[in-house]
Amino acid sequence: MLDWLDYRKQLMGRIGEIGKLSPDTVAGYQTLSKAGQKTGHLDAKTRELIALAVAVTTRCDGCITVHTGEALKHGASHEEIAEALGVAIALNAGAALVYSARVMDAVNAHQAEH
Repeated sequence: MLDWLDYRKQLMGRIGEIGKLSPDTVAGYQTLSKAGQKTGHLDAKTRELIALAVAVTTRCDGCITVHTGEALKHGASHEEIAEALGVAIALNAGAALVYSARVMDAVNAHQAEH
């Protein structure tokens, strides 16, 4: 397993390097990241739980370490995090099922061609 805290520290250093080379790219990302906070429709803990589910779905280790820390900071329990991850697992399985149906559709199209 990763040393998540060390990984986060290293990641932030690399992102800092990118920020020096391309400051508008990082500034644009930061604008997107902060946009949800401005609406006030979801609380910070809920946003972080969603972020964790999306992090799993997109397979982003950086997102996992950052948003785990933030979720805990905003009071998310182990049980709430596990439930959010359960949603990610179900959605990923559902997406695989949907794309499996697309494969079967492609099989039918190819068979009709022959």
